[in-house]
Amino acid sequence: MNLKTLLMGAIATTALAPAAFAERGSDGNVSIIYWQAPSILNPFLSGGTKDVESASLVIEPLARYNETGELVPWLVDEVPTVSNGGVNEDLTQITWKITPGIVWSDGTPFTSADVKFTYEYCTHPEGGCAQLTKFDGVSSVETPDDLTVIVNFDKPTPFPYGPFVGGESPIIQAAQFADCMGARAPECTEQNFNPIGTGPFVVDEFKPNDVITMSANPNYRDPNKPAFATLTFKGGGDATAAGRAVMETGEFDYAWNLQLAPDVIAQMEAGGKGTPVAGFGPLVERIMLNNTNPDPALGPDERSVIRPHPFLGDPAVYKAMSMAIDRPLLVEIGYGQAGKVTCNWVPAPAAVNSDTFTCDTQDLEGAKAMLEAAGYVDSDGDGIREANGKPMKILYQTSTNAVRQDFQALIKGWWAEIGIEAELRNINASVFFGGDPGSPDTFQKFYADVEMYANTFNGTDPQSYLGNALCDKAPSPATQWQGENISRFCSEEYDALYATLTTTADADERAAIARRLNDMAVEGGAMIPLVHRGRLSAHANTLGGVILNVWDSELWNVADWYRLEGS
Repeated sequence: MNLKTLLMGAIATTALAPAAFAERGSDGNVSIIYWQAPSILNPFLSGGTKDVESASLVIEPLARYNETGELVPWLVDEVPTVSNGGVNEDLTQITWKITPGIVWSDGTPFTSADVKFTYEYCTHPEGGCAQLTKFDGVSSVETPDDLTVIVNFDKPTPFPYGPFVGGESPIIQAAQFADCMGARAPECTEQNFNPIGTGPFVVDEFKPNDVITMSANPNYRDPNKPAFATLTFKGGGDATAAGRAVMETGEFDYAWNLQLAPDVIAQMEAGGKGTPVAGFGPLVERIMLNNTNPDPALGPDERSVIRPHPFLGDPAVYKAMSMAIDRPLLVEIGYGQAGKVTCNWVPAPAAVNSDTFTCDTQDLEGAKAMLEAAGYVDSDGDGIREANGKPMKILYQTSTNAVRQDFQALIKGWWAEIGIEAELRNINASVFFGGDPGSPDTFQKFYADVEMYANTFNGTDPQSYLGNALCDKAPSPATQWQGENISRFCSEEYDALYATLTTTADADERAAIARRLNDMAVEGGAMIPLVHRGRLSAHANTLGGVILNVWDSELWNVADWYRLEGS
């Protein structure tokens, strides 16, 4: 099956013999490789996908999204709705009923107190929670009994599924994290590296930016799962090595995020050991524009905090930079059928994909004219335009990856043609996407003018994701450098429209508002979207049960994985 065929469907699944687990742990070891190595197993302290997904093997939400984007119960009996009485008529309260008998991996009961504690942990005013937008509008969490959780909102909330839903908003154990509130959160190394969970595996040893060894949770709620007794989660290297390790050498069972050129994937698949799986969700490769001033002379706690940027805030500049980019060429060389040109921050699901902008034709001359008209000229003839008497030079950073370095080289050349000089920097992906508040190299700190990466969101409703552009969600020293408003974009109009989204019930109206918010962020200089990327991973031909999920953690159903008979 070629890549185009895979991407024609929403998901790709493995054709498998029926799974019948003789007993928990009967299939030995399963090995997973993420070339971006996890740096922490607490998704509340990292926005990196690698950290969220590795943690999902251990800690879980009340509900999550399946492979079709449908919300399904996970640690509860059913998903609350107005029709089943779980959401009240005025949309200000949702009641979750925890499934009886669930215990933590240490054997203690999983209760509503743990859920309430998770809310208090993430919303602590002295903390820095990377998933704070999931709790927007929550006024309180009540626990009338051990199995009941009532989430109260401060206004009617038609989409009450932000808190405790999806891999980005799991439950942590109150007893384990009790002394890790607020500013102490990042200091709790033992808890952040070895969380107690309800998931199918427990952590045996965590080596940050390297390898995690796990074993089957002896108290997992299904006595016959997981099929694997142990799990090895290797991090680091690069996408090429990860793909080869599954599809050519058979050294690993699952490789994530194979950000590789199409011909490379085809060559690997010919190795006969593994199969690529792919599907389109809302994943977008983009260039984030720093709305603040990253000048090193400002000092470490002022960089990316003090406004404004010397020139990137001018629409003439960032629009010209966008016009100079040949997106169809980027798609061709970087992703082939696994990529599409996009001008949008949120390209999926289809209902929220705006048609306001067009960006599929490069226009270098138009870009030059726009800069000229705005007064950015090359007065000394060195090929670089000036802004307020200083050369328009920018630092352009991204993670270390062959496709991204190809993109950097091309874009640097195009920007040079319009008179903007870019210095290129690439950072080890495990560091770049980590959440270490002491590191100067994380994408959250953004000590550069522009940076390129991709991210996505759980589920099919983009409300929480769009909340990442709210003024108060910008990473700063006060938030331990956590927060998802990476560009420090800030618009009172955007914030007001987002507030309207949170109280809008009609699906069509919600989609229309989401499209307008997308347009405001792009038009207002939060980012330059480049490529709508398909998620592409690979699994060994001997691994059964894999169902790629582009709406939640890729490892969402690892409890159902098993070794095919005869392999």
